[in-house]
Parts: sequence; C-alpha cells; structure tokens
Amino acid sequence: MFQNFDVITRPGDGPPRLAALRKAIADENLAGFLVPRADAHQGEYVADCDARLAWLTGFTGSAGFCAVLPDIAGIFVDGRYRLQVRAQVDKSAFTPVNWPDTRLSDWLKEHAPKGAAIGFDPWLHTIDEIEKLRKVLTGTEITLVECAANLVDAVWTDRPDPPKGKAVAQPEALAGRSAMDKRKDIASTLCAAGEAAAVITLPDSIAWLLNIRGSDIPRVPIMQGFAVIQDDASVDLFADPEKLDGLEDHLGATVRIWPAEEFDPFMRQLTGKVRVDRQSAPMAVQLALNAALVEPIYGRDPCILPKACKSAAEIAGAEAAHLRDGAAMVEFLAWLASEAAKLKDDPKYRLTEIGIVEALESFRRATNKLRDISFDTICGAGPDAAIVHYRVTRDSDRAVKPDEFLLVDSGGQYEDGTTDITRTIAIGDPGEAARAAFTRVLQGMIAISRARFPKGVAGRDLDALARYALWCAGQDYDHGTGHGVGAYLSVHEGPQRLARTGTEPLAAGMILSNEPGHYCEGEYGIRIENLIVVEPAPALPGADARDMLAFRTLTYVPIDRNGMIVEMLSAGERAWIDEYHAETWRRLSPLVSEPARDWLKQATSAL
Repeated sequence: MFQNFDVITRPGDGPPRLAALRKAIADENLAGFLVPRADAHQGEYVADCDARLAWLTGFTGSAGFCAVLPDIAGIFVDGRYRLQVRAQVDKSAFTPVNWPDTRLSDWLKEHAPKGAAIGFDPWLHTIDEIEKLRKVLTGTEITLVECAANLVDAVWTDRPDPPKGKAVAQPEALAGRSAMDKRKDIASTLCAAGEAAAVITLPDSIAWLLNIRGSDIPRVPIMQGFAVIQDDASVDLFADPEKLDGLEDHLGATVRIWPAEEFDPFMRQLTGKVRVDRQSAPMAVQLALNAALVEPIYGRDPCILPKACKSAAEIAGAEAAHLRDGAAMVEFLAWLASEAAKLKDDPKYRLTEIGIVEALESFRRATNKLRDISFDTICGAGPDAAIVHYRVTRDSDRAVKPDEFLLVDSGGQYEDGTTDITRTIAIGDPGEAARAAFTRVLQGMIAISRARFPKGVAGRDLDALARYALWCAGQDYDHGTGHGVGAYLSVHEGPQRLARTGTEPLAAGMILSNEPGHYCEGEYGIRIENLIVVEPAPALPGADARDMLAFRTLTYVPIDRNGMIVEMLSAGERAWIDEYHAETWRRLSPLVSEPARDWLKQATSAL
C-alpha cells in the first residue's frame, strides 16, 4: 500500500533489454518501435505489467516515451523530468530528448532510415496522437504500422500478471448523486446529439459514472476496464468479472458485465453513431469501429466535465479530508521541526529523505482513514529538490544538511476525498537568494488564491498571475501552475488546468492545485501548493453586473515563515498570510496533539 523505495530498473539493465527489443523489431521487418509510458487507459499511473517504459529504460517519470531506431533510442521527456531522466537511464544506450521542444516527427525525420516503417501498439496510443503524427509525416516516406502484438511484451520474459484488485461501491452520500441519475444524464446528452452510444476508456470516468472504486492501480482507486454507455442509459462494462463480485445489486440489471477480452469484438458489432474521445481512446478503438463500418463521432468523453464539477457532497467530502490530512501534516511538521533541531545540535545526527517519507506516511496512517497515498511522496533535500518529480530510492536516499531547503510534495486518498499538498521547509538558513525565490513563489501562490475572474476564463488566462513575481526577477518554472484533482479518484484530473495549455473554462465545483515553484539545478527546489475549489465570487459594491468566480482554499497547513523575506511582501500579501494562518489555527488546533499544538501556535502567529 505504501511507498516502495527500491529501484525498479537499474541503468545497466537497459542496454541488453534494448538489444532484445531491436532484434524483435528487425524480425518484424520494421525500422523502429514506439514505447509510451501509457497503458490502454492513458492513466498517469500504470500497473506493473504495463510499466514498459520503466522496464526498458529505467525512467520512472509519469510522462514520456521512447522511440527505438536501429542506431539511436530517443527518450522524450518534458521539463519536469529532464534532470531525473539523466540520472535514471544509461545514456550510452538512450538519448534524452527535450519534449515538446523537439517533436517526435522532427526527430524521426532526422534519425529514421529512409522509408522507415515504425511500429506501434494501437492499444497504447490515442487516436489523436497517431493521426497527428501521421499527418506531419506525410511525404517523408516514414510510415506508422500497427502491430498485432506489443514488441516489448515479446521480450519481457518475466512480465508481471495483470492486477486482480476488487472493486467496491462508492456510497451515494459521498458521491452526491446515484449512478442511475448520472447514467440518465449522460444518455440524455447522447440522445440530444443523435448518438447511439459512447465508448469510455478512462477508468476514472467509469468509476465516477457507476459510483465504484477499485484497487488495480497503486495511488489511484480505479478498476481497469472499458465501457460503452447506450442511449437508453444501460452500460456494457468490460472488466474481469471477479473484480465485481458482490456488486451485482449496486450496479443493477442494466449494467451488463463482460470479460475484458470481449471489448474489441463487441465494438466490431456496434451500429449507429458512436461517440469516441480521440484524445483518450486508443487507436485500437477506431480500428475496431472501422471494421464494423461504423464511423466514429469524435467528441469529449461525456463523463469528463460532470466529473470535474464536483457535487456539493464531494466538496464537503474534500473539506473533511483536507481537515483530517491537515492535522496529520501538522503532526508531521512539528516532528520535523524537532528533528531539524537535533540536526543543528548534533552534527552526527542523520535525518534522511526516506526517513522523512516514512514518518509522514505514519502520521497519515494514524488517522485510521487513509486508503492509500495519492502519489509517491516527493521528498527532496537540497539539490534533490530541484528535480521536480524526484522519487527517492534506497540508492539515492540523501541526508538532510543544515542550511538548505527540504521540499515535500505528498497527498492522501481517503474515502471522502483526495489531497495534494507541497511545503518547502527551510532547514536552517538556505541563503538570501533562495529565500528571495521562496518569497516570489509564495507571492504567486497568493495571487492565484486571491484571484477573481469572469465566467469563461480558462486556466491559461490565470497562469501568469502565479509567475509574475518570478518573471520580474528573470525566473520561472517548467511545469503548470495547477492541475485538476478528483474526488477519491486521480490526483491529476482533467480537463481543468492552471497552465499555458489550460484551455478549459473554469467552472464552479472544479478542484485544482495551486503550486508555483522555482528550481535551481544542483542547489535547491521550491514549491508551495494548496488545493482550491472554484465557486461563485462574493458580490462587491460597485461591481459590474456579470457572473464572477473565485477560488476558495481547501488546504490549511502552515507555510514556513523561515523561508520568507517578509519585507518583499506587500501589505495585502502579509494580510493574506496572517488570515490564512489564523484560519489554520482555528481549524486544526482542536485536532492535534499538545506538542503539535504548541508548534502550530508559533507557526501560525502573525507576521
């Protein structure tokens, strides 16, 4: 259930595995093969049996892919993982490629042999991804070829078995709506569009639609499977039937359960207009519908937006989960302060990243409500904090040293909500430049927290608010400012985002993270994160007669005062911090132990 610190694949494992894959590629008369991070459901986390990219290369980040050619294997990662990938892969075998700065199509044009046929598994790439790549490769003599079997699987001799986790019902009191009501609403949407059915390939959409949760994937309470919802609100659900034992009454007679392997044949018998989300459905779905002479109607997964706009019960659940999680965080931070004091008093005292992660997880477990952590805890001390999604292993475990920043990004999965919080803590004095950067990051987080905006505004319109103070100092960060968060589902949920790529208009009920940062390679990393929920903005005297939205903070945990340069903060920013800390004290002081309460009182005192 809890974090594993073992190394999944060592860099030295990569070259022989790559050689075996290249032989399999050549045996298929191909010039290359694409190895994505994704599984057939395009989730951020994958089961052990689907961790093909990690098995082949050693890279464990949550996004990226490898393109294997006869003489070069490019591993494509974005700005979050450019330090991590260099530490995890054998660079004599794999060449890191900055993506999306370098597009796969341009890289293939430069490196692929003339007339190259590049294989791919149509279950692991979305329709949108493959069609866009084929379009830009038109005229290059480079072709993409669907493979009947995955070539990595052919050489992965000890591949783990698929997960067999049991599914459970999510109580209607926490969901806020019955599954039948949700299904009827989706069916009405299909009928209005003249569509006979919609294919759903995202497990979190299925979980939301049917009010179920699963245990197939660590950190995300989903059941792997596929579904087709019909215009009469019935559902054909494709999953291992053993996972659904005991849920017959909950699902009802109009949810028909099929073995997972029947999904492809079922699609080949569909008729009428069938909605498919080209941004999440695998290319195999299009191939199956084409075989049935059904032309897909491309449209968004109909569960995406209603799942993102949380019900009142889900928001209440999130508030309760954050209160519980906040108390655990205070116990942890009070413990950490005492440990840091020992570090200062005794130069031989050793406090490590793994020790910190294990302590934090123990405080969350002590709530007796924790189902799982919501992602592998990111705990980086000093230069490790500059690796945006650093995952500590027993090989990399580093001792905290005096006068540096410690970054801890973590969260919990509770039946009533999902949490995600980052705090950066000054262990001693990390220096004027680092504290100035910390203050600018804090100013960006406050700017988002205080934002008011008209309906129709998207995340990309607000993203610059979080970066302004950093930009003024010639600084920035290479990740989005915020992601959507599920209701006891995925900690990373769309379609809402606070980022340059966030085009979805923000709507009431959406929960997002607010997490600007700054990273100085080899020295420090800073990120401060709260979760926020979109709601109608309070009326203001003299305001326009237009609908406005605002963010309400869900996370209440002290922000480290030792990292701040208070003189850099405006009067409004100082007032926000004082109000935030006063509310943190009010909410959490009755819930924590006496030693933690003593620490909390000092940590939330006015600036």
